[in-house]
Amino acid sequence: MDLQTTQTPHRSCRMSRVFFVSLLLWSTTPALAQEPRWEPLAPGLTASIWQPDERCPDIDRLLVIKVNPALHRFSVHYFTQEGLLHPPTIDEWQKRTNHEILFNAGLFRENYAYLGLLFKDGKSLGSRRHSIWQGLFVAEPQPPLSAPKAGVLDLASDVFHEETPSYLEAAQSLMLLDRKGTIRVRQTAKRAYQTVVAEDKDGHILILKSLGLVTLHGLGECLRDTFPSITLAMAMDGGSSSDLLVSESLWKDRSPSDTRTSWKDLFTGRSTAHIPLPAIIGLSPRESSTSPVKPSPHP
Repeated sequence: MDLQTTQTPHRSCRMSRVFFVSLLLWSTTPALAQEPRWEPLAPGLTASIWQPDERCPDIDRLLVIKVNPALHRFSVHYFTQEGLLHPPTIDEWQKRTNHEILFNAGLFRENYAYLGLLFKDGKSLGSRRHSIWQGLFVAEPQPPLSAPKAGVLDLASDVFHEETPSYLEAAQSLMLLDRKGTIRVRQTAKRAYQTVVAEDKDGHILILKSLGLVTLHGLGECLRDTFPSITLAMAMDGGSSSDLLVSESLWKDRSPSDTRTSWKDLFTGRSTAHIPLPAIIGLSPRESSTSPVKPSPHP
């Protein structure tokens, strides 16, 4: 065999190889992540139904709400603190509080005692810090200064003093995805509906509710790999207590569209049954909000 011919193929052969390698690289490179297509609900408030791409084959669609906390306030509610003998369902909570958006706050025992830190108006609602769970959703800094209006703290690295809380509202649960991209829950085969609260690069708060049964570890991987704007995420209670409700008034404020009509029932919870929730987090517009404001970044 001619050694020169072996080492120096004809140009057409070389081009074929280059094309083949390019095609191979293109076919094995993950597609660029496509984040949700947002539907406006109010200033600083948008909704979407997000379908992850082929990198998340076991993850069904998720309801997503994106909130600018500079325009909307988060409030914690616990049924005993409200003077109730029994926990309401989420739609009963909505009628009671008149919040525009509500979601389940976190995990609780069979007797409805909350598991982890739970603060309202700067006062503990009687629960103790969970020694293992390191996700903490916080809102309404005190003093307000330049701190973000709301965010996710990772108690493995962030500080929260229970005696002198730096935020008025707080709810502790499982850390799901940290700043390093590490999934912070165990990998198991258990599948359930999930509620996730996340923070994005712009300081917005994302509330996500899975429409299908998912593993919590798999959902964390999916958010990390296909939702690149998310920087931190924590998991609230899953299973039958995973709940998210958007008031119908938000869907009526703008002109109707096919998208809004098809989404409304999913976001108002008509497709699923509701169970009593001892603790919820509600969302309401700030009275002083008249124009869009950028959320405060973390220091």
